[in-house]
Amino acid sequence: MTVLSVPFAGALRRPVRNRYAAGLLTWRGVGGLSLVGLVALAGLLAPVLSGADPNAQGPQALAGPSGAHPLGTDDLGRDLLSRVLHGIGTDLTIVLTAVPAGAVAGAALALLAGASRAADLVVQRLFDLVLSFPGLILGLAVTAVLGPGRWPVVIVIALAEVPYFGRQLRAGLLVQREREYALAARVGGAGRARVLLRHVLPNAVDPLVVQGAVALSVGVFIEGALSFLGLGVRPPEPTLGSLISGAVAYLDTAPLLAAAPLAVTSALVLGFTLIAESLNRGVRG
Repeated sequence: MTVLSVPFAGALRRPVRNRYAAGLLTWRGVGGLSLVGLVALAGLLAPVLSGADPNAQGPQALAGPSGAHPLGTDDLGRDLLSRVLHGIGTDLTIVLTAVPAGAVAGAALALLAGASRAADLVVQRLFDLVLSFPGLILGLAVTAVLGPGRWPVVIVIALAEVPYFGRQLRAGLLVQREREYALAARVGGAGRARVLLRHVLPNAVDPLVVQGAVALSVGVFIEGALSFLGLGVRPPEPTLGSLISGAVAYLDTAPLLAAAPLAVTSALVLGFTLIAESLNRGVRG
């Protein structure tokens, strides 16, 4: 029984990778990957696409598009294109740091909950405590202690996502540990920890993959909201949220000031949402 249980668990894992690929190759997956890829590439090539210093002030405040400034300038004469492109890099750095950190922490707590009933009770109450705070309230609490900045935003996003990743994995572990391959491994003499980590965990990660894509879009929203309230990354470093916040006062006179970062933010959120939908359909299909 022990010999058969390991290949059987592996056999369950291999089709999952195929289902991920099948989901991403749908129109939703390709569209989402294209949107995110184009935005990420623009942020990565920011120094090439715009040679202007994103923080350098100039004499032409709120100027319209021109050869020197393709998207115009902001209220301090800074090049808008350069600030949007560098803001993309800042936002992606934050969410790509925070979401994996939240996923690892949530998965670790879910595995701890699977160790014993007492640990499960404590972990569940911890998840409930975090979920009782809306994202913005959690952001206010963290920034009140740590102050605004890049790392406080990372901490807020990671904390907000911990219970979602943890609950998704815990539910998967509860289902998978009752499957035949897990029972066969236990009958064959495998210990509880070995069954959980080697056999059950690899077959319970599907929801985490989908949740990861959802969390990335949520992370963009949280960063934007905190920056809009002045609790995000410290100025003059640009972020998409701070650019939108600074443009609110000039919607009538310079609508492009808000339209450019808003369009990029929408493209990121839509792209991550389409990727999440495609992965979810692939896993379920």
